[in-house]
Amino acid sequence: MRIDKMLANLGYGSRKEVKQILKAGTVKINDNVVKDAKQHVNLDSDVVTLNGEVLEYRQFIYLMMNKPPGVISATEDTKDETVIDLLDMADAVYEPFPVGRLDKDTEGLLLITNDGQLAHRLLSPKKHVPKMYFAQIDGEVTAEDVEAFKHGVTLDDGYLTKPGELTILKSGIRSEIELTITEGKFHQVKRMFQAVGKKVVYLKRMTMGPLQLDEELELGEYRDLTEEELEQLLNYQP
Repeated sequence: MRIDKMLANLGYGSRKEVKQILKAGTVKINDNVVKDAKQHVNLDSDVVTLNGEVLEYRQFIYLMMNKPPGVISATEDTKDETVIDLLDMADAVYEPFPVGRLDKDTEGLLLITNDGQLAHRLLSPKKHVPKMYFAQIDGEVTAEDVEAFKHGVTLDDGYLTKPGELTILKSGIRSEIELTITEGKFHQVKRMFQAVGKKVVYLKRMTMGPLQLDEELELGEYRDLTEEELEQLLNYQP
């Protein structure tokens, strides 16, 4: 990668501004001052410093966020705050994006990355990546609902969903459930319960493939995946 591109990607300014930084002689590659913007950097072996500070450049970034309600799963929006708006600039410079979408009022696990190949694998309908949700339901969820979800239910547009694994945690006027599905149609969980005459009043995604939401993350907080989580994710075969 060219040194000017690396510096620009790290947020040190436009290509033009980066050239001024280079001309000042404050950038070194392996202790050698570099002023040529076209100088290439080996990201695996070269050590780059700016004013004596080592610069870390990662090709890919993998973040786990506990998405808060009221924020949309998008990279930009003219009206609403997005999950990318919640990122520190040091992470935003890598131009990551949310892998899939959570509804505006839905909370929970959201993977944010700039690894397009991984995102495609996780979102491909052919892969059937399981996602587990916790929900509170207005109305009593019954064994009949569990059986209906097991065979798939017909949504309001006539689409028959793939089987879902519904577990009743608490049944009553306000039921609590866990639901695992392997597809991601628009408002799918809400529409599945609508199909059996019930309404979702609270929804939170707990898992996606091998990833489990870190319950220590407050709403709106995020962190890098651990090495173990990343290894499981990169090697995941649903």
